[in-house]
Amino acid sequence: MSTILTSLRNTVTVGFALALLLMIVSFVITTGSIDIGEGFKYNPFWMFVFRWLHVLSGVMWIGLLWYFNFVQIPNMPNIPDDQKPAVSKVIAPAALWWFRWAAMSTIITGLILGYLNGYLEAAMTLGFRGDAAPSHIAIGIGMWLGTIMWFNVWFVIWPNQKKALGIVPAEDDVKAASARTAMLFSRTNTLLSIPMLFSMVAAQNIF
Repeated sequence: MSTILTSLRNTVTVGFALALLLMIVSFVITTGSIDIGEGFKYNPFWMFVFRWLHVLSGVMWIGLLWYFNFVQIPNMPNIPDDQKPAVSKVIAPAALWWFRWAAMSTIITGLILGYLNGYLEAAMTLGFRGDAAPSHIAIGIGMWLGTIMWFNVWFVIWPNQKKALGIVPAEDDVKAASARTAMLFSRTNTLLSIPMLFSMVAAQNIF
């Protein structure tokens, strides 16, 4: 067991293996009634797979977003100056790597999921095009909020964090301004994450 848990790669590999085992068990319990289907669009199996991947990606993305805003940013002033490089030079760059790629994975799997379910056009146009149900409009609001958050991650937060953390050269005043910009847009994403998650859950449970 220690061989598994002392290695992150082994831990994640076993986690996916257990998920695969659960899929097989589900298949057996339902006597093979899981619909593998034919083709790609409207295929229940691929809908399930991409919904699962979408949730995994979203948990990683929003989890790190909330880590930054609820843990790292508020506590940085309490860390002695000689210890801050451990965060800014080691922990933050690693967290930001997972953060931005989790955002990318979340939006890609979300768009694929919308396509597979046949509501992508209706959701992205908020019901102005396509055969839209109230749930499609609700999830469309969540998708647009998520898209704004993704844009902020890749085109505002990450470019400014590279300057603030010294990953790319920048003057001290530019670093300070970049750090503040990154913080404000990260805080904006935290604000948007709350109605975004509400819209996603509402689409499945209210309408």
